[in-house]
Amino acid sequence: MRIVVPAGGIGGARFLRGLKAALGTDASTGTDQATDHQITVIGNTGDDITLFGLRICPDLDTVMYTLGGGINEEQGWGRTDETFAVKEELAAYGMKPTWFGLGDRDTATHIVRAQMIAAGYPLSAITEALCDRWKPGVRLLPMTDDQVETHVVVEDEQGRRALHFQEWWIKHRAALPAREIIGLGADDARPAPGVLRAIRDADVVLLPPSNPVVSVGSILGIPGIREALVDKTVVGVSPIIGGAPVRGMADACLTAIGVETAAGAVAEHLGADLLDGWLVDEADADTKVDGIEVRSRPLYMSDPRTTEDLARAALDLALELRGDGER
Repeated sequence: MRIVVPAGGIGGARFLRGLKAALGTDASTGTDQATDHQITVIGNTGDDITLFGLRICPDLDTVMYTLGGGINEEQGWGRTDETFAVKEELAAYGMKPTWFGLGDRDTATHIVRAQMIAAGYPLSAITEALCDRWKPGVRLLPMTDDQVETHVVVEDEQGRRALHFQEWWIKHRAALPAREIIGLGADDARPAPGVLRAIRDADVVLLPPSNPVVSVGSILGIPGIREALVDKTVVGVSPIIGGAPVRGMADACLTAIGVETAAGAVAEHLGADLLDGWLVDEADADTKVDGIEVRSRPLYMSDPRTTEDLARAALDLALELRGDGER
């Protein structure tokens, strides 16, 4: 079976771990995926940022660390057994920003990436090289090799200005009301090598409960990706339960684009042309969306078993809707 998963950070990574378990692979062994199943992950790079001369790709790294056994499980991001000596030394030199916490182990990844960028390698080749160490058991592709960054237009007592998404999200905790969310460079970007072919060859596409605006939305914003996906059977998992985000501050992002923080509203935003099926939590069991098959089940990924069950439910619905062939 060939499965494509456009994914953001924590929610996407944990869903992928559940999907691997549902397909009978074991992320803890570090071995490659089973030969009869192929999972291709299209990773969001809109959150990427350059700090201290290093190119940081949070969502790609979160997927890689989670599936490769190196993630800080409590946080859901960053490395396990992390230390912060480099961060402390940078602060001692007065280097800014101080709001982004680079860990020592994590910094090693960014140094490798920076050296490969300087040598002229594209992000897709760099990501493949990094995955050679972690062996996540999936094919991890960035959504594009081109530089795309999500910026947020805010307006407060300092006036109207644009912030990098990471500054708005981490430093300000998305508390500054967003007037607009912009993917700088997205309009001119091209899908990374292998992305469109993976979609074309996919049996099904699964959208994990990632941020619909700045994770899944960023991926869909790369010209050619959404157009390729609408020809496939696509099942998504709602990142909203009972009118609130499962994790993080996706409600602030939805408000910025004028979408209600509700499971049905997110599905309508993604569109019936894209989605065939949509899993919502039992708290949203009365959700109905024209043109989309909506099913309710527990969505909280509270432990490995429930996460595996959720991934299996999404896959089962996709295969059911796919039937004997693509629509």
